[in-house]
Amino acid sequence: MTQSRNTDPYSDPRAFYGSELCRLREAAGLTQEQLGQRGFCSGSYIGQFETAVRRPQLELSELLDEVLGSGKHLQRLCRLARKSRVADYFADAAELEQQAKTISEYSSMYVLGLLQTEAYARAVTRGAQRFAPQEVVEQAVSARRERAQLLEGPSAPVYWAIVHEAALRVTVGSPVVMKEQLGHLAEMIRALPNLVLQVMPFAAGAHLFLNTMVSLMHFSDAPPVVYTEGAGTGRLIEDPALVAQCQSSYDLARAAALPPEASLALIESAAKDWATHEHRI
Repeated sequence: MTQSRNTDPYSDPRAFYGSELCRLREAAGLTQEQLGQRGFCSGSYIGQFETAVRRPQLELSELLDEVLGSGKHLQRLCRLARKSRVADYFADAAELEQQAKTISEYSSMYVLGLLQTEAYARAVTRGAQRFAPQEVVEQAVSARRERAQLLEGPSAPVYWAIVHEAALRVTVGSPVVMKEQLGHLAEMIRALPNLVLQVMPFAAGAHLFLNTMVSLMHFSDAPPVVYTEGAGTGRLIEDPALVAQCQSSYDLARAAALPPEASLALIESAAKDWATHEHRI
């Protein structure tokens, strides 16, 4: 995560933000480490913004403007640099998952985004944005399908997913959509060697992640991070103690979930149930 994303400051707003931050820092006679200390972060963190590896943060930009005496210059650039095809609260996590070597996710009530079919993604998006124009919904679906390509190819991360059994039973869209979605899960499990999928059965009872979605990302050259999400909001966690706590809880969830083979059998059984339900309608 320390390697430059783009060295041309005029190629995109994030690269321009990084070049301006570097220019202002050097004009102030500060090293990355010194600026980081004044911004209550590490010098390497400043370096990630300067090399456009990380999306700039508005709160930190406000503080850096104050430290560097740059008015609201970095804040304005930050707003431009943070534009994304995904929801703003998820955008930082979406960037990081592209760099992760391993991703471990849990979802309690719906199939995780990287595993969704187009029809399922459309139904989920429409349910979450009931009054949004169809164009907005389609843009979100397109962005989600593009994300799913992350799991394919030689540089794909190891992806460990746990979905609660409820996600296999709750109607999203229609029985046809559900049958297709669960069939898609089974196909991905068989086709992708980097994918491990477990189902958390109803019998497992209560656990820390019961009512949330969580994603743990590990990198080859940076500390792990955690992303959690609720209705219309998300949080990126980088505090080492909290990340370690989430990792421990995820390990317990793995132990409580069904083994991969039994999970696949349950998914295929649920897909058949939806097919039967479809014919009864």
